[in-house]
Amino acid sequence: QVQLVESGGGLVQAGDSLRLSCAASGRTFSNLAMAWFRRGPGKEREFVGAIGAWRYYADSVKGRFTISRDNAKNTVYLQMNSLKPEDTAVYYCAAGRTVVPGDVETKYDYWGQGTQVTVSS
Repeated sequence: QVQLVESGGGLVQAGDSLRLSCAASGRTFSNLAMAWFRRGPGKEREFVGAIGAWRYYADSVKGRFTISRDNAKNTVYLQMNSLKPEDTAVYYCAAGRTVVPGDVETKYDYWGQGTQVTVSS
């Protein structure tokens, strides 16, 4: 079992930056791919980015968002720069079964409760 707890969400203005954190416990963290997904108002949950054996991002956030991890702290981060109102969503952290990352929810067995990010125009 892996427990995930997100933090760092909040209300910001367009153009601002925000860093989300996801603290993991329960398993060897460094062996797991980690991902961020988000669900905007009235939308399906969508992939944001992932880190594991490699790192990649959704086109909508590429160049603005950066995923990193600190294995000593069992924490993964999502640095979000140049935020836009369309980035408003609940952001979820997820942990996979292996180190291979993916962009579909079925690759991930463990999920956090989510943290709200609201970007005003």
